Amino acid sequence: MTAGEFQQIAHTIPNHPGIYKYFDANNEILYVGKAKNLRKRTSSYFNKIYTNYKTHELVQRIHHIEFTIVDSEQDAFFLENSLIKQFQPRFNIDLKDDKSFPFIVIKKEPFPRVFLTRRKINDGSEYLGPFTSVAKVRELLNFIRQNVALRTCKLNLTEGNITKGKFKVCLEYHLGNCKGPCEAFQNEQQYDVALQQVRNILKGNINPVIQHYKQEMIGYSSNLQFEKAELTRKKIDHLESFQSKSVVVSRHLTNLDVFSALKDGDIAYINYLMVQNGSIVQTHTLRVETKLEENVEEILPLAIIQLRQTFNSVAPEIIVPFQIDFNVEGILITVPKAGDKKKLLELSEKNVNYFREELKKKKMLQLEGKSDMQKKEVLYQLQEDLQLMEAPVHIECFDNSNFQGSYPVSAMVCFRDGIPSKEDYRHYNVKTVEGINDFATMKEVVSRRYSRLLKEGKELPQLVIIDGGKGQLSAAMQSIIELELTGTLTVVGLAKNEEEIFFPGDLQSIKLPWDSESLKLIRRIRDEVHRFGVNFHRQKRSKGTFKNELEEIGGIGKSTADSLLKKYRSVKNVQVQSLEELTKSIGQSKAKVVYKYFNPENGTVLK
Repeated sequence: MTAGEFQQIAHTIPNHPGIYKYFDANNEILYVGKAKNLRKRTSSYFNKIYTNYKTHELVQRIHHIEFTIVDSEQDAFFLENSLIKQFQPRFNIDLKDDKSFPFIVIKKEPFPRVFLTRRKINDGSEYLGPFTSVAKVRELLNFIRQNVALRTCKLNLTEGNITKGKFKVCLEYHLGNCKGPCEAFQNEQQYDVALQQVRNILKGNINPVIQHYKQEMIGYSSNLQFEKAELTRKKIDHLESFQSKSVVVSRHLTNLDVFSALKDGDIAYINYLMVQNGSIVQTHTLRVETKLEENVEEILPLAIIQLRQTFNSVAPEIIVPFQIDFNVEGILITVPKAGDKKKLLELSEKNVNYFREELKKKKMLQLEGKSDMQKKEVLYQLQEDLQLMEAPVHIECFDNSNFQGSYPVSAMVCFRDGIPSKEDYRHYNVKTVEGINDFATMKEVVSRRYSRLLKEGKELPQLVIIDGGKGQLSAAMQSIIELELTGTLTVVGLAKNEEEIFFPGDLQSIKLPWDSESLKLIRRIRDEVHRFGVNFHRQKRSKGTFKNELEEIGGIGKSTADSLLKKYRSVKNVQVQSLEELTKSIGQSKAKVVYKYFNPENGTVLK
C-alpha cells in the first residue's frame, strides 16, 4: 500500500482508541498495534521515512488494514496483547519465553502431597509459582519438609481405606517427618493447617509460620512435653535463619513488581523482581527480539503484562524506571526517585545489565585478561578447525553497510592475539562504486586495505573474514588475485544467518560447533565489525554528510528530493517510477528531469 492509496482510505479510519491489524496480499496478518487515535497512528506509517529496514519492509507489504474500536486505552492495551499471543504476527515483538518454569503443586487428593512439577494441568490441584529455578524449588521443598510434617507416600488415603486399616505408618512417621494420617493419627483439618504453613513459606510470608510454631511450643511446654517443645524451638530457629537469608528489602514494603529495561540493538532485556512482604521471592530476565523500531517505552508495557501473567502476580503497585503507557485500573505505576523503592529499581537494573553481559560472554569469546597460553590455545584450535597454515594471530574482518539501498560505507576491524586492536580499525567511504553494489564495494575496500599495507611494508594478516556470502567472498578474492596475494593470506566468507564459513571455490561450507571456542571468537569479530560499521554510518547520517542522490540531479532542489524520498521511501523506488507517476507527485517539468536522469537510454522525454 502506497501513501497515496492510504490517503484514499484514511477518512474511513476513526479517531478513536482501538487496535489495528495490517494484512499482506495473501491475507496473512503482518502486525497488530494499539492506538489512542487509530487514524493518527496508522497515518504515521505512511507519512515518514523510516531508518529501520524492517519497518520499511512492513509498510511495503501492507495490502489492507482492519481495525477494532474499543472504549478505552486500557481495553486497547489488553486486546493488543491478546491478539499478539493469538496470531504471533511476524513483525510484532516475540514475547514468548523459551523456558519451562517449575511449579510446586498441592495435589487435589485426600491429605494432598506437595511436590515439584513442570506440567500444569487442569486437574483441580493448586499450583504455586511458577519459579525461575529448579534448584531454588528443590531447596524450598527440602526446607519445607524439615519444618512442616507432610506425607510423601502415594497411598490412596480415602476415609474408607483409613477406616478399614489398610495402611501402616512407615519410617517417615517414626522419624517425625509425617504425622501418620494413614492410621488416622492426623485428621484432614490438622493436615490443612500444615498446608497453610507451606503456602506462607512459598509466598515469603514467614512470620505467620513462626507465630504458629511459637504457639505450638507454648502448648507443648504447658503440657510438660519438653522434647516436642525443643524440636519446635529448633524449627523456629531454622525459620528465622531462613528469613534472615532472604533478600529482605524493607519491612515497610508489601507486594510490589519491579521492572527495568535495557535495549541493545534489536534486542531488549526486561528484568522482573517480584516482592512479597518486603522480600524478593522471584526474579527473571526476559530477552525480547524487536522487529521494527520499537523503543523500550513501547516494549516494557507488553513485557509487564506477559511477566505478571506468567508469574501470576496481583501486586497492586509496579515500579518502573520511566513513565509508561500502562493505564490499568487498580494498578499504581511508580517511578521512584529515592528510598527503598529506588534501591529495588537499581537492583533490577543491575540484574538486567548482568544478564546481558553474561549472554554476550556465552555467545562470544572474551580473551581480554587471559594468559598468553589461553589465547594461543584458542588460536591453535581455530587454525586446526579452518586448516590454516599457521595460527591466525592477526585477523581482519570486513563488512559493508548501507541505508535503505543508499549511502554505502564499509568497515574493517583487526584482532591481534584474539583481542581487538582498535588502533588498526578502519572506516571506508566508497569512492569508485556508483549506486549500491555490495560486491564492487567489497572489492574496492579490500584492494585499498592491502595495497596500502603492501606499499607501507606492513605485515599482512593470516586470516581475512568477509562478512557475507559467496558473492562478497568472490569479489574480495578478485582484489587479492590482482594484488598477487593468493596463498599469502587466507580469505573466508561468513554467511550472515547460518554462521557457515566458505572458502573460495568450495561448494560445501564448514559449520563449526555452536559452542566451540573457534566460532565464539569468529562471532565476536563479526559482531565487532557490525558495531563499528553501524556506528560510523549513524555518525555520517547525523552529521548530514550523506547527500541525497536526487539532489545531484540538475534542476531538482532539496525540497523536491525530500518529497520524492518521503513518498517512495528510497532512491531505488524513485528510479523505477513511470513518467506519469512522477508527474502526479512533483509536476510535469520536474518529473521529466528526474525521469530522464534515471532513463538516459530513452533519449528525449516525449512532450
